[in-house]
Amino acid sequence: MKIILSTLNSKFIHSCLAVRYLQGCVKDLIDVDIKEYTINQNIDFIASDLYKLEPDIIGFSTYIWNLKETLNICKILKMVNPKLKIILGGPEVSFDGEKVLAENKFIDFIIYGEGEETFREFIKSIIDNEDYTNIQGLIYSQGNIVIKNPPRPLIEDLNIIPSPYKNVGDEFKNKIVYFESSRGCPFGCKFCLSSTIKGVRYFGIDRVKEELGNLIDGQVRQVKFVDRTFNANKKYAMEIMNFIIDKNPKDINFHFEVTAHLLDKEMLDFLSGVKEGLFQFEIGVQSTNLDTIEAIGRTTDFEKLRDITKKIKSYENIHQHLDLIAGLPYEGYDSFKKSFNDVYEIKPEKIQLGFLKLLKGSELRIDEVKYGFKYLDMPPYEVLENDFIKYSEIIKLKTIEDLVERYYNEGYFEHSLEYIINNYYTNPFDFYEEFSYYWELKDYHRVSNSRNKLYEIFMEFYKYKEFGDGLIFNELLKFDFIKNNKGSKAPKGILNFEGNIQQRDIHEILKDEKVIENYLGEYKGLPTKRIIQDIVIESFGIDVFKVIENGYSLIDNKYKIDILFVYQNGVINRCNAYNISHITKELV
Repeated sequence: MKIILSTLNSKFIHSCLAVRYLQGCVKDLIDVDIKEYTINQNIDFIASDLYKLEPDIIGFSTYIWNLKETLNICKILKMVNPKLKIILGGPEVSFDGEKVLAENKFIDFIIYGEGEETFREFIKSIIDNEDYTNIQGLIYSQGNIVIKNPPRPLIEDLNIIPSPYKNVGDEFKNKIVYFESSRGCPFGCKFCLSSTIKGVRYFGIDRVKEELGNLIDGQVRQVKFVDRTFNANKKYAMEIMNFIIDKNPKDINFHFEVTAHLLDKEMLDFLSGVKEGLFQFEIGVQSTNLDTIEAIGRTTDFEKLRDITKKIKSYENIHQHLDLIAGLPYEGYDSFKKSFNDVYEIKPEKIQLGFLKLLKGSELRIDEVKYGFKYLDMPPYEVLENDFIKYSEIIKLKTIEDLVERYYNEGYFEHSLEYIINNYYTNPFDFYEEFSYYWELKDYHRVSNSRNKLYEIFMEFYKYKEFGDGLIFNELLKFDFIKNNKGSKAPKGILNFEGNIQQRDIHEILKDEKVIENYLGEYKGLPTKRIIQDIVIESFGIDVFKVIENGYSLIDNKYKIDILFVYQNGVINRCNAYNISHITKELV
């Protein structure tokens, strides 16, 4: 008997944790192969690839991003091999499995809820030629009748689940690996499926350390913890983070979803010393409207969240992603604007603008009539409008979200953005809103735009608005470009200026001991041709640093300065910039 477990990941770089759990649960009974694909691959190719393997049983892990494609693949496989037994599991079939079976006759079984023990019992029943009537958590058909067995209780001791990361090898090298140290959440947010399961259960700390050690040795790119609230247990969380720090992994990032108001002084002091880029935090804000927060059952304290996230930002070592959700109850367009401005003021590394999805089994989906939610009952179940926000306003927010992603979230326009918002707009949202009108006016939303093109468009917008003195904006945009685009060709429309420092002059500058001692100490003793690979020296028509120090206010004192850019491999600190005019005046 040949068994295959499969799924369609959202990207090639991702890996699926669920199918590996299931594989481990039956390894003493039978060998199971894992075949992973992505939603970007051709459906016919995936179906034919699986067909050639001649499985007797095939199981798919289903999620919001892959259900439609998975069902199409299953339909093809059943047509060409009617004897094939097909199983579905995962969150996308756990809440309406009977309906899925009734509407898709080519599916034979559905495992709902936590699937590890159910899958093991199911496979054992197949091997022993027994029936399924006593298998909890299983849905199946008998003729035209769909039978749903009683639900399976949650696994009390998570350590009985075989580890999926015992023998890693190079299977996950340079990939994103999803990792669990706990299941459940102490909070009850009504848009989240975790709220349907009460309590938090933890894997043993020794197991967690062993698995993380194996993944670090396996040179994964990122370990993404899927724990709903990683820091719910402070002692447990700090022991994991301390373990990671002690291992001192190279070029690996660890992503955690944390609740900011649970971060106390001890943990903040601890986080201040973490190596830059090692940790990445995702922090859910969702809204700053108190009526909205109450309606969705969220526990939060935005004032405390703001203070804590600003504190962490000051450390310049942890990438913070703050989440907002449009389409929530009582959050109209103007209310969302306020929530956006509240979060923008914190200046996190990323602002993630999401749109409410009425997930199967979530409380908000149950209350859809109460709030007038309109949405398509197919993945991703995204709200189109409700009693508080119109579809036309959601569309506007979609374009704004796109611009925030392009212009804010990577930090490539930090200073030019601050200048234009501080001098010409009452608040950040007004800028992005007006920029979005221009973006669509020029049809930039219809085409793919390179990063260089984004700089050109930004300059076009500034000129289109006739904001005034273009020199300051030009030089700040130039500063942003050079700082964040090592070795890239200058965009059109900016960087057109006189008095560039010539290559021969740069060589002379780098031979000056004061430059090496004060700015390039780590390059001491290296030849100039090596140093020049990591630096740029450029002239500017204004004192860029003075503009930044003065809160991006307009300045009258416009005189040329020379800036040394030193590139590095930091996640947050990608480049250091220094005013070296006092040195260049003597040498050039």
